[in-house]
Amino acid sequence: MNGNYKISLLCLLLVSVSAAAKQKNIQRESLAAYVQRMQQQVPELPSGSPGSLWTDSGRLAYLAGDYKAAHVGDLITILVLQDMKANNANSVSTARTFAANSGISALAGHLKTSGVEQIFSPSSSQSLSGKSQASTTSNLHTTLAGRVVAVLASGLLVIEAERQLTMNNERQTVLVRGLVRPGDISPENTVTSNAVGNLELELKGKGVLSDGTHPPNLLVRALLRIVGF
Repeated sequence: MNGNYKISLLCLLLVSVSAAAKQKNIQRESLAAYVQRMQQQVPELPSGSPGSLWTDSGRLAYLAGDYKAAHVGDLITILVLQDMKANNANSVSTARTFAANSGISALAGHLKTSGVEQIFSPSSSQSLSGKSQASTTSNLHTTLAGRVVAVLASGLLVIEAERQLTMNNERQTVLVRGLVRPGDISPENTVTSNAVGNLELELKGKGVLSDGTHPPNLLVRALLRIVGF
């Protein structure tokens, strides 16, 4: 009876751990929620004169300019050039020395006590030395074709680009979102990632390679802890 109770309790524990592990999965924000959040963060520009034939949002306002992404549904090329490098080094060193002497050289000012001059003579020393160093480097260079998904009231463009590549049973997904000023778009209708505001860059893989590099989930780690190896 006790054995069956322990097995049932173990199964209940594993189910709870598995459910907790599923809740910790990062969920991608929906496109509608992302656009709504950007609309709340970016202030609206003052509107033009009522009845004016020339408006900033009209196509006739840029007759001399090259055709670039400016409206919802227009395509745009995003050059992702992300390089990140961080180094952190710390060191600490301390030292402390203590020494004291205590003794009796005379009693009542007359009797010499040469044999007990050194009664108490403590000494101690302490030192600490430590050093730590951490570094990380990441690089991502790629080119994506995206589209304008929304135009904010301030004139900023909300862009999104996604690409999926499957090779050798491994699927890689690249997602780019952000805000772009129309003036930062080149005549070739391209924009670099360092000119994209509120940039959200996601790169993830799924397949044999990612399964081999990802750490085991909480359920597997709980089983390994119970088994003991």
